[in-house]
Amino acid sequence: MATKKQIILPIIVLAAGIGGFLAISSMKKPPEEKAIVDNTPVVSVDIIKMDPMVFSVNSYGIVNAKYETELVSQVNGEIVYLSEAFVRGGFIKKGEVLAKIDPSDYEAALTDAEASLASARATLVQEKAYGKVAEEEWKRIKDGVPTELSLRKPQLAQELAKLNSSEAGLKRAKRNLERTIIKAPYDALIENRTIGLGSYVSMGTPLGKLLSTAQAEIRLPLADKDIRYLDNKGLGASVTIQGQFAGLQQQWQGKIVRSEGVIDNRSRMTYLVAQIDDPYGLHDNKNQLRFGSYVTAHINGTRAENVTTLARHLIVADKVAILDDEKKLKYQTVNVVRQQGALAVISDGLEDGMQVITSALDYPIEGMQLALPGDKKAIDDPSAEPTQLAMEEKE
Repeated sequence: MATKKQIILPIIVLAAGIGGFLAISSMKKPPEEKAIVDNTPVVSVDIIKMDPMVFSVNSYGIVNAKYETELVSQVNGEIVYLSEAFVRGGFIKKGEVLAKIDPSDYEAALTDAEASLASARATLVQEKAYGKVAEEEWKRIKDGVPTELSLRKPQLAQELAKLNSSEAGLKRAKRNLERTIIKAPYDALIENRTIGLGSYVSMGTPLGKLLSTAQAEIRLPLADKDIRYLDNKGLGASVTIQGQFAGLQQQWQGKIVRSEGVIDNRSRMTYLVAQIDDPYGLHDNKNQLRFGSYVTAHINGTRAENVTTLARHLIVADKVAILDDEKKLKYQTVNVVRQQGALAVISDGLEDGMQVITSALDYPIEGMQLALPGDKKAIDDPSAEPTQLAMEEKE
């Protein structure tokens, strides 16, 4: 039979153990509650603004003179005079004398022609007198019928023909004498000169080449798809020409004056021709647009009333990711009217104030909840001032 001591001792030990466990348990800190992690994807957005836009078409080309003239000799002879301005790069005015050919032979020919004309006139006057005498004599003969020969009409016609020939010879002699003086047909730049003082030239000998300084022309190649962005297929459109002058970027204004009307066989391009007045600034002291310069051109085109531009990579299968009013992902179908480099011009599908998502999403699903960087900051920083939306929810 167990003694009283044997019964009480285990109870004491058990009570002591329970008391020690409770004491140790009371010394432990309660486990901290873990903060709720917000895994909502954060995105960046651009606010859409629809505005009018004037389309432009870009091109390039080489500056050329509108008129180029190869001077050639129309008579034979020795060059006896050269103008100081008749040098490569010289500027000349319309009517300015550039060179002279020895006129001696042509002055003598003119004198001969004048003498021949005077002789023909005198002979014609004499022949007319002979005709009148013959006519008076036949009037006295009552029974005879005069013939044209007896009235000297063939002789008169012959003298008239000689007079006409002499007049033509005089005109030819004057013209040949005038051709001994080489004049500029228009205001021009001398591209080259191929003769020297004392050179002998014959009919058809090249003398030099002139470039008109009144207007410059630039052939601008355009792809067929770009022509639809130009009013009236570009005819009459204003053009801004850009190029280098004296090491600085300069620009000039011109307009499209014509289309060449054909597609180039090799490049498959259509060519428009731009014209710039007074390219060398001889009349208004503007910057020189030198012939032979390589330039770029911006042609003003049609006007769109309500469009916006987006980066092309944001458009996939004609759809754009937007953040709707509930801050959820939504795909909006858009109409791209033109692509300009890295940008796309959109006419339909977007409205003012829409938020287009510009950052990448790892696993985009339409309708998924998204957040803006400002929303995340408000959640992560409890000390931040409550937003207007949070204050309204609290109320």
